[in-house]
Amino acid sequence: MDASIASAVKSWLDEPAIAEADKKEIRELQAAGSERELTDRFYRELEFGTAGLRGIIGAGLNRMNIYTVGAAAQGLANYIAQQGEAARRAGVAIACDSRRKSDVFAERTAAVLAGNGITAYLFEALRPTPELSYAVRHLNCTAGVVVTASHNPPAYNGFKVYWTGGVPIVPPHDKRISEEVRRVGGFGNIKVMPVAEAKAKGLIRVIGREVDEAFLAEVHASCLSPEISRQQGKNLKIVYTPLHGTGITLVPEALKRRGFEKVIVVPEQGKPDGEFPTVEYPNPEEGAALTLGIELAKREGADLVIGTDPDADRVGVAVRGPGNQFELITGNQIAAMLTWHICETLTRSGRFPKNAAMITTIVSGDMMKDIARSYGAEVIEVLTGFKWIGDQVMQFDAAGSPGKPSKTYIFGAEESYGYMPCTYTRDKDAVTSTAYVADLAAVAAAQGKTLYDLLLDLYRRYGYYQEGAKSLTLPGKDGADRIKAMMQKLRTRPPERVAGVPVRTVADLATGEIRDARTGKVVGQYNLPPSDVVFLTLDDGTKAIARPSGTEPKIKFYVLTKGPGDNIAQARENATAKIQAVIADVAK
Repeated sequence: MDASIASAVKSWLDEPAIAEADKKEIRELQAAGSERELTDRFYRELEFGTAGLRGIIGAGLNRMNIYTVGAAAQGLANYIAQQGEAARRAGVAIACDSRRKSDVFAERTAAVLAGNGITAYLFEALRPTPELSYAVRHLNCTAGVVVTASHNPPAYNGFKVYWTGGVPIVPPHDKRISEEVRRVGGFGNIKVMPVAEAKAKGLIRVIGREVDEAFLAEVHASCLSPEISRQQGKNLKIVYTPLHGTGITLVPEALKRRGFEKVIVVPEQGKPDGEFPTVEYPNPEEGAALTLGIELAKREGADLVIGTDPDADRVGVAVRGPGNQFELITGNQIAAMLTWHICETLTRSGRFPKNAAMITTIVSGDMMKDIARSYGAEVIEVLTGFKWIGDQVMQFDAAGSPGKPSKTYIFGAEESYGYMPCTYTRDKDAVTSTAYVADLAAVAAAQGKTLYDLLLDLYRRYGYYQEGAKSLTLPGKDGADRIKAMMQKLRTRPPERVAGVPVRTVADLATGEIRDARTGKVVGQYNLPPSDVVFLTLDDGTKAIARPSGTEPKIKFYVLTKGPGDNIAQARENATAKIQAVIADVAK
């Protein structure tokens, strides 16, 4: 075994602050000769990244456990203390999802904050991530923490940090908190107050229905076409699945208050369960995750299926299509339809703002952007990661005057099934978005159409857009090295042609430079924070993007295409072939 790994293992076993049960787990790996597993657990400390922690649950430095979570909480506490006494008193809101040990990690976070004299507002039980973002604003907290690994497999958990205003941490807070986490040193330096004592002293305050009610009131008030939703909601039949997660706590109630009377929860997936026993991945981006919902919808004669991921910040949708079969709708398609719904409804009612702004990411589909522009909205593109959308809204607030932001936000979305219809949250919000999808279905039904019909109408009007993506999962140190090498090759030796089409420009978002692929000359510049992304634009307008994931051991490839919308079947066939060829070329 590498000497540095052996030393890290020994330090773990010698640390007085670590419980014997967690030492035993490591000793058993030693006894079994599991050198590869020990290496993966100790080759590095679990990194506090741009939003917090995410990793596999277990004993070890490179794992999610009460010690690594405690260190993250201690670093956050130290950073809050640096902001002054008012920041300490304002405290931190804490929520968790249904994953293994989520409640344990949430309680440990609260105990560490309390140990540092910082008030922790701890939700009484699991709650959706968007409600945590809302709670930070509602309670005027300095920060927030949600314990979740979003849509990752059951072995994972995470620790996601929000700052004042309910936005996931961005510079400079992310780097400074990360620095404080590193400075914590040994686990013995973590200050922990017993939970009972902290509650008695008012340093842990349990929150619940009062925040739920305030949040649900905001969701209800956000409806753009309440009369249509009430009318059509009497007959529209919706199948909903929370995929064993937190959505069950709020989504059915939000739909009921909107007027949707026929909401059927998938019974096998309605109970929170961190093992996610009915799905391989609890991710509505994966079509298989909605299989049980679609089967139930067929039996019940339902109009659409809606699924949310375990922490209820992403939404997947299936609708009735040709031959009365259910069609899965992509994140970009949902975003395009919601963009149309918001812009059209505001325009028809005379409420479309003159300074309207729609925000999305550089890897998201172009259809939503073109729709927003057609109504006169400014489209602002940000880096991948919904925190940049929330941060942009905060910038609108800062640049304006109280109650009057410099630009009026109308919608934000990203391709990976995340949408933020309203600004009472500052992160992707599956609770509100589910209600908006139902509203959209009601609007279509009022016209005698389905959501699938509406999508085809938009294609005929704006053209046919299709996107594709491929992820390569490469875990461990070897995988991280391979991903780094792939990105370096794309930067230094980009392909001259992709799928037989010449490459026009190569953009490296690490530097922001856009270079002519033929001459190598700089022809443009992105005004965005540095990011590990390479962006190829082909001569026919096709876009190919490579980006390592910031939260998972993956490298992702995205392809964006557009064609005529007069013959949808032919356009789909052409786009599918183009996407497959581009991904094959770039990935190899």
